[in-house]
Amino acid sequence: MGLTGADIERIVREARLKARRGKRAMRYEDIEDGIRGHRPPVPHNLRWRYAFHEAGHAVVHHALDLGPVRGLNIDTGEGGYNLVGFHVWATDTLGWYENMLTMLMAGRAAEQLVLKRVSSGSGGTDDSDLARATRLAFDMERTLGFGTEHPLLYRPHRDPGAVLDRDTELAARVHARLEAALDRAAAILRRRRPTFHALAKALFEAQAMDEEAVLQILTDGDLMC
Repeated sequence: MGLTGADIERIVREARLKARRGKRAMRYEDIEDGIRGHRPPVPHNLRWRYAFHEAGHAVVHHALDLGPVRGLNIDTGEGGYNLVGFHVWATDTLGWYENMLTMLMAGRAAEQLVLKRVSSGSGGTDDSDLARATRLAFDMERTLGFGTEHPLLYRPHRDPGAVLDRDTELAARVHARLEAALDRAAAILRRRRPTFHALAKALFEAQAMDEEAVLQILTDGDLMC
């Protein structure tokens, strides 16, 4: 967020004061308003990219019935993020893992579909979309029993990147899974384009959306599918 400890303390004090003046309990929105007021605005072109990226994740997560979308936020100054949940009854089948890969690749698919070019926002860090998707596809090939070659072998490794650098055939199989997930995510977004664009527009304008606001748009879209 780019805020110091003193900034955060001041934001909380101001939020409490605002709540007292309104004779009510302090709400999350009070904190969010304070944080937003202490940050420089995100440029419009980046806001649109973040909005499409996070809306893509949300639409695909919902379409594949992975669980609830708890909230979306693009007002961080360092990219957006999504808060998603997963159904407790989900089974660890091949289909479930393929759905997870599709959801992880959906942000990149969204950028590619609408903006015609992707940013580095999907990668760059160990907790990025591409990093998580690569680890998952690697595990599908090596440890989860879904490998296209020798699926019964359990071959864990602490550094998948090192293995992929050495084993070009394995790297090709992992990459093929990622490409398939990317294509599938793009197909879902094309089928649900009105919902996808409506959610991105709402997120661009609000910058932060809670579960209820997101679900309203997603469920309205279900009626049109």
